[in-house]
Amino acid sequence: MRQKINRQMSIFDLMHTSAIAKELRCISQILDQTPKILDAVHRDLLQGRREDTGRLGLNADQVLRCAILKQYRELTYEELAFYLEDSAAFRAFERLDMGVYPRKSILQDSIKSLTESTWESLHQLILGYAAGAKIETGKKVRIDSTAIETNIHAPTDSSLLFDGIRVMTRWMTEGHQLKPRPDYQFSDHRRVAKKRALAILNTRKKETRVAAYRDLVSVAHKVCGYARLAIPVLGKYQNDNFQDGCTAHLLAQKLERALRILEKVIDQTDRRVFKEESVPASEKIISFFESHSDIIVKSRRDTEYGHKVFFTGGASNMILDCIIPRGNPADSEKYSELLERHHQTYDNMPRQISADGGFASKGNLAFAKDHQVKDAVFSKRRGLGVLDMAKSNWVYKQLKNFRAGIEANISALKRRFGLSRCTWSGWCGFRRYVWSNVVSYNLLVLARIEQIGRAHV
Repeated sequence: MRQKINRQMSIFDLMHTSAIAKELRCISQILDQTPKILDAVHRDLLQGRREDTGRLGLNADQVLRCAILKQYRELTYEELAFYLEDSAAFRAFERLDMGVYPRKSILQDSIKSLTESTWESLHQLILGYAAGAKIETGKKVRIDSTAIETNIHAPTDSSLLFDGIRVMTRWMTEGHQLKPRPDYQFSDHRRVAKKRALAILNTRKKETRVAAYRDLVSVAHKVCGYARLAIPVLGKYQNDNFQDGCTAHLLAQKLERALRILEKVIDQTDRRVFKEESVPASEKIISFFESHSDIIVKSRRDTEYGHKVFFTGGASNMILDCIIPRGNPADSEKYSELLERHHQTYDNMPRQISADGGFASKGNLAFAKDHQVKDAVFSKRRGLGVLDMAKSNWVYKQLKNFRAGIEANISALKRRFGLSRCTWSGWCGFRRYVWSNVVSYNLLVLARIEQIGRAHV
């Protein structure tokens, strides 16, 4: 059973007077003033089921508040479960009844059920609240991009080969634990694979490294052969125990996916190590577990593995929009898309826009001017005239300084909300993680602005 909201608050829902409790009180009031925010959350929790049957679970309001609190305080699910049991202020914000202590598994299942489209719709409702309160009008904006890492280690050919050997051997071992045992044979080469991977990591001589790579690739070929024999056996596995049958079929699917990746890694190693070819970034495999990750190289900085994210910020320090593309597109390619999305949100183009130098181009400046943007400034001119971008040198300097503020916004998202590295798995998980952080960040910005406004009344 899933309710949307508890209609009556408990008499024990009292907020403390600490700074954190005051922020939570303001966030709670914002959520209460936007009741439509719960509709999409409620639909995701129901997932097509009836809302009036089954055991009573956390309602939509509580799940949303749990998700916001988790991102707002950068908590793990275990820490969130502890604080919901231990902290009176957190329990009051979550509106939990006495004796209700959700476990970390329940919190994880509930929060992860919220889709990226739901988070994006919540973001739009919060922007509507900010516009109604005249906190953010969208007339003056700034844009920038950043790289957000996925939760993987720095990839090397040896580590990827070892990962494939390790996980595929483990899954085939799990298959042999079924009763009756599936009829396929394999050998465990994980020990020798680890030795060869460490030899590659620690050796200084090229000949020794290449020889270790040949041994490691040979082991990988053997494991691929074992998997090709095991996949059809597990796929056709029949048993009176329904759970064992599902486990076997799931293992077959995992092995089939891992086999495709390991074969690509073997080919990649052959080209790079043995043939000394340069493999394009678009053809490289960098993870068995987060295969959606991209290779992000920004100018002379270190290479990062994750996704490039584009942000639009407003004068209020809120994040107005977010684009999460695949690959590593140039900043200049997304300038027009960011402006068009802004027009969809606010029904008009911004009056002034300031962007990082990577977005600068004659085409982008012409696009902005053609769409009634009065001042379109880039932090680096790149052959563009100051008076072509802004109406005066003073306006250009002011907007150039204004753009620097989004660096602080992105820094707050990364350091305060944990957006430097996504800890949720999968491409959909990555998008959910980013949007949930943006929503939580915007609610905190709104809460602090309203606190300041009340202090001056």
